[in-house]
Amino acid sequence: MIPFFDLKKQYESIKAEIDGATRRVYASGWFILGPETEAFENEFAEYIGVKHGIGVNSGTDALHLAIRALGIGAGDEVITVPNTAVATIAAIEMAGATPVLCDVRADSMNMDADSFAAAITPKTRAVIPVHLFGQAAELDAIIGIARQYRLAVIEDCAQAHGATYQGQRVGSFGDVACFSFYPTKNLGAYGDGGAVVTNDARLAERVKLLRQYGWRARYESEISGVNSRLDELQAALLRVKLKHLDAWNAARRERAALYTELLPNIRVASPVEMRYGEHVYHLYVVQCDEAQGASREYLAAFLKEREIGTAVQYPTPIHLQLAYQHLARAGSLPVSEKLAREILSLPLYPELPLTDVRTVADAIREFEA
Repeated sequence: MIPFFDLKKQYESIKAEIDGATRRVYASGWFILGPETEAFENEFAEYIGVKHGIGVNSGTDALHLAIRALGIGAGDEVITVPNTAVATIAAIEMAGATPVLCDVRADSMNMDADSFAAAITPKTRAVIPVHLFGQAAELDAIIGIARQYRLAVIEDCAQAHGATYQGQRVGSFGDVACFSFYPTKNLGAYGDGGAVVTNDARLAERVKLLRQYGWRARYESEISGVNSRLDELQAALLRVKLKHLDAWNAARRERAALYTELLPNIRVASPVEMRYGEHVYHLYVVQCDEAQGASREYLAAFLKEREIGTAVQYPTPIHLQLAYQHLARAGSLPVSEKLAREILSLPLYPELPLTDVRTVADAIREFEA
């Protein structure tokens, strides 16, 4: 059997380091907002190439607190895409703002700058480009439009730890950027976790206040905040993993390159890696051409019969889900809707044997025949 993902193999490869970090935290007796969290915040900010990092308890909260730190709330609109995790939309609503959706490009599967520009209204305060599947959105165009309209740029980097745009790591372009450390991410914790990064000292300070009840001094709330803290254990484990991130991303790219080399690209198309940056392949997402009779469901079932795991991220665009049908009508975001019907994620993780990549590719060639 070839699983879609296997976190146990990653642990086995760094077991001594992980176990040592765990014992270090237990022995310290300090479990919330201590030296491990501070060290990870500094190390991660340096890795991304920004001045400030703030650990929080999830990627969703990272977005929520970033939006609030920018002063965005009730009556304000925030533009993003419909082919993202619902967390992006939930975070906008948690801050009291209104999500507005624009379409994506067919090649990168990321935000389409023209569609973003067309969605701007007098109420628009920010844009959240999502660097989906491990590849950067077209940041020059998106940021250029945002600056023209004086909009804040919040990068959603939940799937793009280490990805680059024009040689610079994503998370270092916008006013603020948000990361998730959900266990399956390129940089994943052993539980929930997230971070906000920025070059703006004022924004960083406000996020720090928001993540712990608005406290600057203990038990004294300066502003209304929440409980959203990255704990010491997760921070220590993330410090270990951060040292391996570039090597793991290189391994992902090696496996993605082999898929792309071996797949026939007839009715099942490999992902397009845009020339403007380095893709870190959080997911290797193929597209089944429904017009040519390549059903995504049929391919998934075909691979399942051969004990090959697959997944779909995400099967239903936000605006076609029951809770969010008020955001846009069906058919209004055609590229996102088409992709949702046709995409399928193949097994891909750093420890995946190259022989398994070849086995999956062989199965898809059989499907294509």
